[in-house]
Amino acid sequence: MKIVVTGSLGNISKPLATELIEKGHQVTVVSSTQERKAAIEALGATAAIGTMEDTDFLTQTFTGADVLYVMETLAGNAFFDHNVDVIEATTQIGRNYKEAIERSGVKKVVHLSSIGADTGPGLLRFHYNVENILRELPADVFIKFMRPVGFYYVMYQFIPMIKQQGAIYSSDGGDRKTPWVSPLDIAAVIAEEIEKPFEGRPIRYIASDEISPNDIARIFGEAIGKPDLQWIQISDEQMMDGLITAGMKPETAEGYVAMNVGVRDGSLYDDFYKHKPVLGKVKLIDFAKDFAAAYNQNQ
Repeated sequence: MKIVVTGSLGNISKPLATELIEKGHQVTVVSSTQERKAAIEALGATAAIGTMEDTDFLTQTFTGADVLYVMETLAGNAFFDHNVDVIEATTQIGRNYKEAIERSGVKKVVHLSSIGADTGPGLLRFHYNVENILRELPADVFIKFMRPVGFYYVMYQFIPMIKQQGAIYSSDGGDRKTPWVSPLDIAAVIAEEIEKPFEGRPIRYIASDEISPNDIARIFGEAIGKPDLQWIQISDEQMMDGLITAGMKPETAEGYVAMNVGVRDGSLYDDFYKHKPVLGKVKLIDFAKDFAAAYNQNQ
């Protein structure tokens, strides 16, 4: 099949493209960075260089594809750019995808959404928005909505906190387990869904492990040689102040804290547990090795 993969050579898109190519599919990888072209071609894929803001580029790239894998992403510093409305900017990418899908005539789409897309709390609002925008497409466009839980690699943000403050601080905490996911397991599920028949607009949740904040601190502490590492729960107000002090736009920080409220009280996972998936292969203890390697860099 001819498959278009958005997301450049990111944590999900690179292993996804690699697996699809190994299975004999013709893969085009979309990237906004010309410097990625050689690396994309080295995988055996075709590089399409352009932006998710350019609907003409997207339409041209999508045309002729059998299946699209689409995801929304912003520049790495977007959460700290005070000129960016993160929710609106990402929602606009969803509008661009909708237009390009209609114009290109593609009928099979796999969309990377998220836990929380059913209610859209805090920063997750854009996932709610984009899912509903894509649902406005004609009924003969089949869409599989993938809803992964929190990504392991988000926890890399704990590294400077541990080094500077000696602990993990967050407005959630304790012994209640919550689900997390490896990008490798997400890629594997998406590759599976691309090859399965398309019909309607199903939703599939993706998770790798269920583990509590206290256990995360214990596992990371053992991995980095700090067995007494603790996860310390702070108030929403303290969390907000810390994010703003770190340079995050206040409105973005407010959305982040609102999302964490759903993590803390469990409401974020209500629909997940109604449709709980089989957990993937990559457990947190596996990711802890990568976390430790990153932690020990430049020691």
